[in-house]
Amino acid sequence: MKAMWSAASGMKNLQLEIDTISNNLANVNTTGFKGQRVEFQDIMYERMTQSDQIDNEGNPVPIEIGHGVMTSATLRDFTIGNLQQTGSQFDLAINGDHFFEVIDANGNTRYTKDGTFKIAATDAGPTLVTSDGYYVQGSDGNIVLGENVEEFTVDSLGNMLVKRTGEDTYEDLGQLTLSKFVNPAGLEAVGKNLFKETDASGAPIVGLEEGDNTEIWQGFIESSNVQVVDEMINLITAQRAYEINSKSIQTADSMLEVANNLKR
Repeated sequence: MKAMWSAASGMKNLQLEIDTISNNLANVNTTGFKGQRVEFQDIMYERMTQSDQIDNEGNPVPIEIGHGVMTSATLRDFTIGNLQQTGSQFDLAINGDHFFEVIDANGNTRYTKDGTFKIAATDAGPTLVTSDGYYVQGSDGNIVLGENVEEFTVDSLGNMLVKRTGEDTYEDLGQLTLSKFVNPAGLEAVGKNLFKETDASGAPIVGLEEGDNTEIWQGFIESSNVQVVDEMINLITAQRAYEINSKSIQTADSMLEVANNLKR
């Protein structure tokens, strides 16, 4: 009975949607988090009759029976979340499509929207890093602030300046490395608020180009773009659809029971 298998595929894929919504809700307070949504498509159809009409004979419309549903993609939404003011000079938010570039512990280039940066003591001196100690990248590589930093300033274009204790002038540290992608939805999430480049995302476009509206906001962080109300509605809808599919299985089972109990 096809109804059982079709409904089973619905329950299986709706479980994936519920898992995705749960992950979105779990990360509602994660800095720079981008919510996901599940997209579905129908499975192949079995054609019971052909659609042919010759000399006013035949069936102009075929009889087709589907075999359920499958997940086609989990699309990540890269709309900008709310920019929340923190006041920390090392907190940076990107108001635009670009990403910060960082180097992880294995030397791999990763991309993030999480600008809650810290200062770590390294062999090169105090260096700008992520919360996990990954090096934030600038035009000259790792961003080494040096000793006796009294003030750290970043303008809207990502140009960095430091003022040292006892000095009246600012020292230029170069520009933050900002990258964007033709298809950011193709980026692969690797955890710790990081993404990595894939063939689907395309190569990063490094730097700000003419016409880019991206701005750096110092003293702000970008909060999660998950809308709790929308996610709760989606969760209820998915739950109800899951229940309806389970009813389909129960109905199919009842029909089989009636057929099994037929007596001559």
